[in-house]
Amino acid sequence: MATSARHIRRALIAIVLEVSLGCAGFAQSSAIEIRSPAHHVTLLELYTSEGCSSCPPAEAWVGGLRNDAGLWTEFVPLAFHVDYWDHLGWQDPWAERSYADRQRRYAAEWGSGTIYTPGFVLDGREWRDWRSQRTALKAVAAKAGVLTASSTDGRQWAITFDAADAPDRADVHAALLWSGVHSDVKAGENRGRHLSHDFVVAALTRAPLTRRGDALHGEVALRPDRKPPAEARLALAVWVTRPGELSPLQAAGGWLPGAAD
Repeated sequence: MATSARHIRRALIAIVLEVSLGCAGFAQSSAIEIRSPAHHVTLLELYTSEGCSSCPPAEAWVGGLRNDAGLWTEFVPLAFHVDYWDHLGWQDPWAERSYADRQRRYAAEWGSGTIYTPGFVLDGREWRDWRSQRTALKAVAAKAGVLTASSTDGRQWAITFDAADAPDRADVHAALLWSGVHSDVKAGENRGRHLSHDFVVAALTRAPLTRRGDALHGEVALRPDRKPPAEARLALAVWVTRPGELSPLQAAGGWLPGAAD
């Protein structure tokens, strides 16, 4: 019943967003471009939940990356909120079942039957040493190609991946991220806590890239199904994989014009 109500609420918000792009904070006449350097940029994924009492320290650690000099040029962080702790009494407002399914796909690739939070994935590999091995976020010196995302409205993005050894076909993944958002948890393991979140995945999509000339090209559409909170700072993360795979070939990210920009 609760899940159905959440989906109905999000569907109604999506209608409002389609009518007014302004609520997402984008100026339709402004060109936006996100571009990676040529070296490999690390993709960092956190799987987390407001229903998990051990997650706030991991989220605080990720939140500290907002001020790291390597943000976007050496690493791109994402926080996927999963739904499998909702049964403990608190429904995480940022959670999606598809994010938990993504984590399960990783576990299957690693030959593991277990998923957990907080769970970190670094460039497609399970990463348990996040507390002591921050240097692992540093960019890999090897050239990976330049990944570019450009848009005039913040929803429809043109993607180009220019890499000498790129396959003829690839998948591009794009996520809209919200930072500086908050929740007052009223039940479950974190009852009574005021939680802060950064790099929360608010929308996620995937599309094919195909070769045209010397580069791969494609388009993705990002249409969030809810209005960002007034305090949210918006960002875009994009990454390229071989078709059907999870491990990234290259990643890019950057802040967007938004409500708290």
